Amino acid sequence: MIELGQTPAHGDVIKDVTEATFMEDVVEASKTAPVIVDFWAPWCGPCKTLGPALEAEVISAGGSVTMAKVDIDQNQMLAGQMQIQSIPAVFAFVDGQPVDGFMGAKPPSEIKEFVAKVAALKGDTGDLSEAVEAANEMLEAGEYSDAAETFAAILGEDPNSGAAFVGLFNAQMGAGETDAAKEMLDNAPADLAETPEVAGLRARLELAQQAEDLGELGELQAKLAADPDDHQARFDLAIALIAADEAQAAVDALLEIFRRDRDWNEDAARQQLFKMFDSFGPEHPITLTGRRQLASMVFA
Repeated sequence: MIELGQTPAHGDVIKDVTEATFMEDVVEASKTAPVIVDFWAPWCGPCKTLGPALEAEVISAGGSVTMAKVDIDQNQMLAGQMQIQSIPAVFAFVDGQPVDGFMGAKPPSEIKEFVAKVAALKGDTGDLSEAVEAANEMLEAGEYSDAAETFAAILGEDPNSGAAFVGLFNAQMGAGETDAAKEMLDNAPADLAETPEVAGLRARLELAQQAEDLGELGELQAKLAADPDDHQARFDLAIALIAADEAQAAVDALLEIFRRDRDWNEDAARQQLFKMFDSFGPEHPITLTGRRQLASMVFA
């Protein structure tokens, strides 16, 4: 058995597989850990690049995924059964079934992401941090679909993973799938539903939904410039600024409303500030500074 943190030997995670051993080394083995199958041939130029890169990432995964290499020249019947039309062709097997794959060469970053995503499909709940990290990297790169798939796979292993729950929400919001994000929050596991993190997500979703009905940022800025005492324009601008990821400017706008007229629209500016602070989180620098500024106005 490979211990966590221990680099597995080449033969422990990478095998040459034939038609005779495919059932044992791929189908049955994938019921314990995911198996990536690389269909290749000695004459295939792209295979000579993809294969070693794929092997390196599988070895780096530390035993959470294994790899089977199939030479299609030596295993033509198997290649026919898998309907291999061109190579390199890569498939991921989990629980005895192919669940993902691709054809052709891939850059190193995509190979790394593919292996991380496959590794997250099945594994020990206590060893999902690397999968979460890889999914967050996809999220930061704007690869929302791949990130969502990986976060969803992690939640399949650990439904109470706060990091994966937040990550999946962020991936859905990044892809503009607000309905899916709302449904996810409505069905949050009991252990997560009342946490500050999920409360923050609810606040963020509400702010995003408010922003959908507003005009363009430039239009709101022009409207306020024409009448600096138009508190509704400043309020709408604050919401639009949040949608544009300009959090500090949004908070500043609401604080300005409160400074000018703290009772405006039944204390709307202060209530909206609290909603924004919830979406940022209690320890966020903007939350900490904003709360101090608000308090100084209240008790002035």
